[in-house]
Amino acid sequence: MSKDQSLGVTSEAYSMTMTTSACGSKSNDAPHSNHSAPVKAARKLNTFFGVMVPNVLSMFSIVLLLRTGFVVGHAGLLEGLSILVVAYIIVSLTILSICAISTNGAIQAGGAYYMISRSLGPEFGGSIGLMFFLAKVCACGEYVLGLVEAILDAIGVDPNSSGGIQVLPQGYWYNLLYSAVVLLLCLVVCLVGAHIYSRTAFVILVLITISLLSIFISSVIVKPREFLITYHGSGNQTAHFNASYTGFNASTLRNNLGPGYSLDYSTNTVMSYASVFAVLFTSCTGIMAGANMSGDLKNPSVAIPKGTITAVLYAFIIYVLLFILVGATCDRTLLINDYGFLQKINIWPPFVTVGICCSALSAAMCAMIGASRILHALALDDLFGLPLAPATITSKSGNPWVAVLYTWGLAQCVVFAGQLNAIASLVTVFYLLTYAAVDLACLALELASAPNFRPTFQLFSWHTCLLGVVSCVVMMFVINPVYSSGSIVILLLLLLFLHYRSPTSSWGYISQALIFHQVRKYLLMLDVRKDHVKFWRPQVLLMVANPRSSCQLIQFVNQLKKGGLFVLGHVQLGDLDILPSDPVQQQYNFWLRLVDKLGVKAFVDLTLSPSVRQGTQHLLRITGLGGMKPNTLVLGFYDSCTPEDFFLQDSAFCDSSMRRATEDEFNFGVDLPSLQAHFPPVRHVESPRWLSPEEYVGILSDAIKMSKNVCLARYFFQLEGEGKDSKVDGSERTIDVWPLNLLQPCSREYQDVCSLFLLQMACVLNMSNKWRRAQMRIFLNVETESSDQGWVVNEETFRELLRKLRIRASIKIVPWDSVLKHHVHLNEEPPQALSEDFLCAVNCMLTEHSSQAAVRFLYLPRPPAHHSQSQQYLSHVEAVTNSLGPTLLIHGVTPVTYTEL
Repeated sequence: MSKDQSLGVTSEAYSMTMTTSACGSKSNDAPHSNHSAPVKAARKLNTFFGVMVPNVLSMFSIVLLLRTGFVVGHAGLLEGLSILVVAYIIVSLTILSICAISTNGAIQAGGAYYMISRSLGPEFGGSIGLMFFLAKVCACGEYVLGLVEAILDAIGVDPNSSGGIQVLPQGYWYNLLYSAVVLLLCLVVCLVGAHIYSRTAFVILVLITISLLSIFISSVIVKPREFLITYHGSGNQTAHFNASYTGFNASTLRNNLGPGYSLDYSTNTVMSYASVFAVLFTSCTGIMAGANMSGDLKNPSVAIPKGTITAVLYAFIIYVLLFILVGATCDRTLLINDYGFLQKINIWPPFVTVGICCSALSAAMCAMIGASRILHALALDDLFGLPLAPATITSKSGNPWVAVLYTWGLAQCVVFAGQLNAIASLVTVFYLLTYAAVDLACLALELASAPNFRPTFQLFSWHTCLLGVVSCVVMMFVINPVYSSGSIVILLLLLLFLHYRSPTSSWGYISQALIFHQVRKYLLMLDVRKDHVKFWRPQVLLMVANPRSSCQLIQFVNQLKKGGLFVLGHVQLGDLDILPSDPVQQQYNFWLRLVDKLGVKAFVDLTLSPSVRQGTQHLLRITGLGGMKPNTLVLGFYDSCTPEDFFLQDSAFCDSSMRRATEDEFNFGVDLPSLQAHFPPVRHVESPRWLSPEEYVGILSDAIKMSKNVCLARYFFQLEGEGKDSKVDGSERTIDVWPLNLLQPCSREYQDVCSLFLLQMACVLNMSNKWRRAQMRIFLNVETESSDQGWVVNEETFRELLRKLRIRASIKIVPWDSVLKHHVHLNEEPPQALSEDFLCAVNCMLTEHSSQAAVRFLYLPRPPAHHSQSQQYLSHVEAVTNSLGPTLLIHGVTPVTYTEL
């Protein structure tokens, strides 16, 4: 074997125990093992307390009692109901996806993030998870602002007004102070634990239910009233509005049916369908509240679907009834100019005040708890490294108190917005993006048709998932194109960050399932009966014995494949009958890791066989699928040269490499020392051969019989600049092509199948990235001293052929009369007629004209029919190519050129 030791054979099995150290395993094994007992102890919540109650409270939030009049007043009853229906259609489609994913396996802490990341992989899951966390943080701040607004409506006095009793002073900084106090209260409750909140939440739900009952009863008992609403604008301007509560009145209902968009007194901006939708949709964000508590649920796969669907139906009915009630009893002026009007028309106003405070406070606490759980899950998965590392810390009961502090600090920043309506659009866009991701995750799982995706919840299809994705994205841009574009840009930046950080997980990649599904479909469409020569491309099987001595050749063939199939083949000697298990299966990860390190686009195919020749036959027959099967076999040259160890030369394979720490962090269980230890040292000069000359030549004959083109590569250990980090563009390189069969001097044919294949392969190399600027030279051997001057005509014919084939190359005429003098018996077939003088003369001619070439393409004669001539055949080829430098000897059997359109 030469230094290009590329014929696939090893003499013994190498086995190693592989340990996966991916982010998925880190997150699912290491961190969870530290807190496994507390986490299990924290799973105390059932469907009602853990899912339904948080969902209902989050969907009521501040919108139910503080923005119902805002929606009906600006949009009218009909458009308000249409907004509600559109919002709940989007929500319902997402719920179907949530139910499908949550019933397809055990769900851990993290809720929506856990579903998305385990379905779509770490890059998409991590980026969406962080966006969802930010959405929850913004929602928490929004609910707190709503609560402060309700409190000030009840017991606060405008500082510009001289009337009333000033209990709480108002103003921007006062509002921030009140918001900070409310957030501190939420922080205390959340630090105590989710199970304490769930029991408190039930009491809150009872109080809100009493408040709702009082509103419905008041609509019948309370008599019509008139109100004077006064606002102080900029400067000394004062606005007065006469508003009325009419009770159930047909005229009031009729006047409130149509839209009446006007100025929003809290933000001084004119409302529209989109802005009203944005405010209302914040009430629909509660569908994830139960899913976000997945780490605290006894049986999340059962509780999440049942609790979520029940909560959504209940909330929708309540909203519809309340819309109709306020639309039929209050005039538009009251609805638009007093968002706290429900307190004024109640039989006892504190009922509504308590209801608003309870709903807003519970929604804020639910958002804070949900956000902290998402952040904790992100930190455990170690997707963002050190910035989120402290969020993995939990209390003895399993409460992620550091993640709660993160959430509280960010929510404190959100309340600087000052007004609820000011951040409603941002919150809604973030939530819609998350819902679209959940629908996309379910759509991907459905389209992948994986056998293990069989959720117990069956009321969904790819149609509902796709409709959910489209509706979410459309409504995002309808609400606010700037926020939507910005959120997508942030999402893409997070995706790029996580992609280049290269997190590897044990969760499974939906992309792999989708790729498999599509590849299988297109492979079936790739019909070999429709192959045409003008679309031919090399599909290479490179046999590799030991990658340590073959890396340069592997990288060179990667340039030669021209978008075709490239397979690294390897034969391990052995007999499966006498082995306890297949040793080949354990080696694939090491070979794939090698492919990653070299940066080549290659597949790996290994086999176990009693002989190298038989193993190569196996690979030639079975490698590939359908129309993607190798048509060219590449082997290293068979000679007595001592191979060099490429692993000792390339810094990428050395322990001192600066990139080792980052590259080996996610490596599918094969780090650099394991990779180096797996492949045996290169063959020593005195080491026994595992392949005889007869068997080597037999492999060539077998490939030709199977209609495969054959290439023998020699001296490629001398080739430089083929590495993935090399900046070589070929401008200083030369490709030399000798299309004549130099070992058969009587042949003067330059246009046979083999010669044309030789030209095609050289042209393909010249089109690759690292060789595109290389100069290609074609050498024509002629007998200038012959009386027959037909070589002149042959030269013109050859130039015309190159023009038709669109091959740009310079033609060099090489007289070889002096070489032919050493070959006496021109009528005999080789190899009998080739003398050592002739072989030496040919080698000298090649050295004289091609010594400076980067690579040479030579015509490889057909192997002898009888194995007794194998040694002589190899010695002839070895003598001709001796000390030439990187040389590729090619024997083509496939027509590959086409001159017509």
